[in-house]
Amino acid sequence: MAATLISSGSPFEKAAGYSRAVVKGDWCFVSGTTGYDYATMTMPETVEEQARNCLKTIEGALKEAGFLLSDVVRNHYYVTDASFADRVFPFFGEVFGDIRPAATMIVCDLIRPEMLIEIEVTALKG
Repeated sequence: MAATLISSGSPFEKAAGYSRAVVKGDWCFVSGTTGYDYATMTMPETVEEQARNCLKTIEGALKEAGFLLSDVVRNHYYVTDASFADRVFPFFGEVFGDIRPAATMIVCDLIRPEMLIEIEVTALKG
């Protein structure tokens, strides 16, 4: 079974050798996505704005792959400060409250200091 590779158009994808998302059968695996606005290549200052941008990019990749946010079965959230959890949980509750995928939040460093959150998801059709 061949894989379908999805790109968001970020030059970093080609430079780092990865795809925004990979579709194999009924599965879609979306790479860790940071809060950049890919139209302007700017990064918002707040974790809330970055989270919104992450999910906008993720939703676009899912749509291009033929999936919906409601197909998401697994989320990984990476934040650079534990206090960000309380700031982004209300937004995630709005987006995923009825979907309720399995989720993990990890506090860690990200590769650039302006990055406050990174999100990756796995989606399954059916």
